[in-house]
Amino acid sequence: MKIVLDMNIPQGWQEFLQAQGHEAIPWREIGDIRAEDTEIMEWARQNQFIVFTHDLDFGSLLHSTNASKPSVIQLRMEDIVPSVAGNLVIEALNNVSKELENGALVTIDPKRHRIRLLPLRG
Repeated sequence: MKIVLDMNIPQGWQEFLQAQGHEAIPWREIGDIRAEDTEIMEWARQNQFIVFTHDLDFGSLLHSTNASKPSVIQLRMEDIVPSVAGNLVIEALNNVSKELENGALVTIDPKRHRIRLLPLRG
C-alpha cells in the first residue's frame, strides 16, 4: 500500500512500514509542514495514497466533504510508536486492504480496529 504519514506520526513508522512491504512517505518530505489537512487529503487523493494519522480531523473532513477517497487510517491510542502499535497496524492493514483500496476510514485502538466505508454520509 502507498501511505502518506501525517505530521503527527513519529518518524520510525516510515522504516517500519517499508520493512513490511508498504510504500510510506512522511508528509514533511513532500509538502509544507504547515499545510492544512485539506491539502494533505487532496495530495493523497490525487496520488492514490492512504493517509496515516493520529488526528481526528481527517475523519471529520471525510464526513463534511462526503469524500470517497482518500482512505484514512487513524490511530486512537496514547503510545503510537511502531514498537507498541506496529503489530496492530499491520494486522489491520492485512485485514482491510480491500476496503482501503475502495475507500475507508479505519480506526485502530489497542483492542480492535473499526472500518467505515466511504463516503461516510449516505
